[in-house]
Amino acid sequence: IVPKLEQKSLCLLGLSNPYFQYSSLKCCSCRFYMHIFFSFCLSPGEIVVNEANFVRKCISAENSQDDLWGKLICTNFKVSFIPQDAPPKQVNVWTVLLNHILCMFLSVNDTKGKKKVLGSNQKLKFNPTELILYCKDLRIIRFCFDEAGPESAKKVCLAIAHYSHPADLQLLFGFEYQGRRYHDYKEKRVNGSTPRGGLQTPVFNCSSDWDREIKRTGASGWRVCSINENYDISPSLPEYIVVPGSLADQDLKHYSLFFADKRVPLWCWNHPNGSALVRMASIIDPLQQKKYEQRIFTAITKSHPQRSDVVRSDLDKYLPNIQDIQNAFVKIRQICVIDPFEESEERWLSSIENSRWLEYVRAFLKHSSEIVYQLDGKNASVILQEEEDRDLNCIVSSLVQLMLDPHYRSLVGFQSLVQKEWVMAGHPFLDRCNHLKRNDKEEVHLNVFDHNRVDLIDFPDTLITLSFVSPCSLVQVSTDFAKNKAIPQGEDQVMYFPPVWDWSQQFSTKDLTLFNNPMYVGKGAACVQNGEVKTFRRTKKTYSSTLRGPSGSLRNGLKGGEDTLTRRGSLVSELKPDFSPVKDESPSERFFRDWFARPLDQQGLLIPLLIPSHVALWKLFFLRWVPEACIPKGGPITAYHKLSQLVDEIETLQSQIRQYKGSSSGSTPLTSPSGPPSNQRRMYFKSSSPHDPPTPPDFLTSSFPFTPMGNLCRRSIHGTPISKFLNGARIWLSTENLTNDTV
Repeated sequence: IVPKLEQKSLCLLGLSNPYFQYSSLKCCSCRFYMHIFFSFCLSPGEIVVNEANFVRKCISAENSQDDLWGKLICTNFKVSFIPQDAPPKQVNVWTVLLNHILCMFLSVNDTKGKKKVLGSNQKLKFNPTELILYCKDLRIIRFCFDEAGPESAKKVCLAIAHYSHPADLQLLFGFEYQGRRYHDYKEKRVNGSTPRGGLQTPVFNCSSDWDREIKRTGASGWRVCSINENYDISPSLPEYIVVPGSLADQDLKHYSLFFADKRVPLWCWNHPNGSALVRMASIIDPLQQKKYEQRIFTAITKSHPQRSDVVRSDLDKYLPNIQDIQNAFVKIRQICVIDPFEESEERWLSSIENSRWLEYVRAFLKHSSEIVYQLDGKNASVILQEEEDRDLNCIVSSLVQLMLDPHYRSLVGFQSLVQKEWVMAGHPFLDRCNHLKRNDKEEVHLNVFDHNRVDLIDFPDTLITLSFVSPCSLVQVSTDFAKNKAIPQGEDQVMYFPPVWDWSQQFSTKDLTLFNNPMYVGKGAACVQNGEVKTFRRTKKTYSSTLRGPSGSLRNGLKGGEDTLTRRGSLVSELKPDFSPVKDESPSERFFRDWFARPLDQQGLLIPLLIPSHVALWKLFFLRWVPEACIPKGGPITAYHKLSQLVDEIETLQSQIRQYKGSSSGSTPLTSPSGPPSNQRRMYFKSSSPHDPPTPPDFLTSSFPFTPMGNLCRRSIHGTPISKFLNGARIWLSTENLTNDTV
């Protein structure tokens, strides 16, 4: 029996500033009661705004047998539910960040049973009996106030509505957090500045980051320009930009007057053959368009070693606009997490197709592949043009660089790509994520990779929290906030906001290992050749798709002997099984046919397969919260689990061999070498011992590391066609829909 904890005992547990309560649980084997301690820690600057006791969190949509009772708490940062009277092994604190809440519905106990939307700064004229939170990460969470006091239920609902969509940007928790950190840690500053740690990801807020990127890509004809320092030219551009070396600063200042929002063309990336990828906004004056476009084109041509032509791609003409993408996402979200199974299962594939989501994904991939052909196949520089240069250009430029440059397939490289092409290029995250609820139509979401699917999901989930429309807005709002918080002038630089890539502020060291891909083959990756451990190092020769890769036994990603299978390229309408030339073949078709016929180069060019059957729904993202789609001990995680254990065992053996050989030839080998410490091992799942069971752990599901428990997406599948089929009904399924991915 655990005695009741007192306030002074909290220091022994290492809990600072806890918010806690006790719950009496009846033991199944005796009549004694145990006091269970629930910790609810507050971050610096976080305060409890309102709370309600005796709230019921709904677990199932059909019955209340598994529902949990507890306390619903709203702070200025998150909404948390602390359960009471739950089995000890199931004790958990459910939390959703306030800026992850898309909208909230309230039910009133009347004959109509209608649900009403509660917005920010609205008055509540009735006592709510039910609260449903629809989240931007696709979760749906429901609470009932059957036994809660009507006033406390009303107050906690109003608090959630107010703090989830505040009227002013400075009311977002990030500002309060940073302001509190400044005053709490002021004495820890060194020489008037705050140490920011050894973050590896460049944030491109200084000229040195851009200089390093120019050197890395070999862009000798380009230079870093500082005409936008203090955002003197354009508030939506970074302070430092890369421009053709032949353009003078004075000319660029003059040209900026004719571009939308004064966004002069931005250099994105350079190919080893000298061709460049550039993005720019539209010229607002049609009469001046040809004149200034020609000057820009000429300068880009001079930056190319071979003075190759410049190709312009108008994305507004060839790709869906931002509103089309938003509409498609709303439809796909409705299908995946809201519509009941009995209404959507029989028309699942047609519903997905009618949403046009996969069609738009395919369109972006296809157009990006065409840009790749221009850069890699024709050695031509490409200008991506969009009216405002802040949405479609971000997508296409990122995809092109992922296909061409293996650096961006590493974890740090991918983060730097998003930082460069989205954050610093001025993508309006605040408007698109709709943190301030300005517009109901704004919200939009999104083995050669160092990171895996879990990391890719955490990116859009984390980018939801970005709260600025441009780097300039961050500086302006931070300066205003520093004044309000009495931070002396000149010290407002301490009010820096840590980049989203500082994952240590969000995840533990062990959780961060989930980001690692055990099968990644990249620069510095270890491999075994002739019985010896060697390191794979990429050379410049394998960088371009015009050269063959290292493996002669692979062709187009297929092992030898499998060439009889048809494997089509993204832009080639007809490809014979032997990859032989087709009649009237265009240069682009020949380029892609040649690429698919070459041995696989995992550190070279990547081209996606874009026939409709190859473009599938990202199930782990869209269905991760759907209980009915969760497969116990199934899905890709089972393979990831085994591969991680195998890689961990190999790395442990490698470490032991290195220790045994010693750091130098003259040193004495260790008699019983051990592997690296557990907290320094790269894999989440450690190598198993002979005594471990061969089956995967019980907590592994197809939704891992996410759990759909307590998320109310749909009603049960009982009585639906799939349940009848599982019970032996004679329902024929098309073999065209039975793929390995589905199984």
